[in-house]
Amino acid sequence: MICTVTFNPSLDYIVSVEDFRLGLTNRTCSEQLLPGGKGINVSTVLMNLGIENTALGFVAGFTGAEVVRRLEAMGVKNGFIFIDEGFTRINLKLKSIDGTEINGQGPDISQDKIDLLMKQLGGLGEGDVLFLSGSIPASMPDDAYRKIMEMLDGKGVLTAVDATKELLLNVLPYHPFLIKPNNHELGEIFGVELKTRKDVVPYGRKLQEAGAQNVLVSMAGEGAVLIAADGRVLDAPAPQGTLVNGVGAGDSMVAGFMAGWMEKQDYEHAFYMGVAAGSASAFSENLAGRKEIEAVYAQVTGRTGSKQ
Repeated sequence: MICTVTFNPSLDYIVSVEDFRLGLTNRTCSEQLLPGGKGINVSTVLMNLGIENTALGFVAGFTGAEVVRRLEAMGVKNGFIFIDEGFTRINLKLKSIDGTEINGQGPDISQDKIDLLMKQLGGLGEGDVLFLSGSIPASMPDDAYRKIMEMLDGKGVLTAVDATKELLLNVLPYHPFLIKPNNHELGEIFGVELKTRKDVVPYGRKLQEAGAQNVLVSMAGEGAVLIAADGRVLDAPAPQGTLVNGVGAGDSMVAGFMAGWMEKQDYEHAFYMGVAAGSASAFSENLAGRKEIEAVYAQVTGRTGSKQ
């Protein structure tokens, strides 16, 4: 079983407004409604690559029902726990004004619902794959990731964790198979500024020494670096292409890496699949599909794209 967890999913309302004017009525020239959240992004890219998976987490109200409906329409299996009160947040993203968005809060999550999720995850075992992605809602204890990893320790579950600072550091003693900080997040952990691919290697090794098996560092226009469990360091410049939408590129990289690993158990192939998926999403209006990922994979490797 392959599962993603999104503690605080969203229904993303993505709009473009020509000549936006503050304090006046503005009308959209384009709009989209998509399920959002880091784990959901991973689920979407996995599904685009033909890999069945189940999305777990919490949803509420009519917006939560719509998130589930849209995921099921993609083929993603529904494992969400329904919260009795409130509604799944709506995030407004102004596409025509770079980086401008208003994100909702999401529902409060009670301890009994958290216990239900832990019960779901407790059923995972040898050969299963789990993605833990994103932040923890304010209504949840901030050690949720650590407790999940502690519960699964020694059960043979392949875990990928994409989180920041303490959330990430707290899971390292449980030896996650993959962690994916970007260079800014890695620098923040150690109080340094990391600008080049060479810069990140010693700090990635420190996270490896603390327990991570594979450390994949995304660096936007600088490319990416993998400090692999077999001792190798792989790096690649950013593929050539036009940045269209950076949202979800990091999630796509995580999905691509794990898809590549599940396919061949080869770190080089997994790394290039991660780079290809992350870049392909950055070059696309939405999260990349198989054809876009294979095209970038061919560019970065000089050979034909992955076949699932």
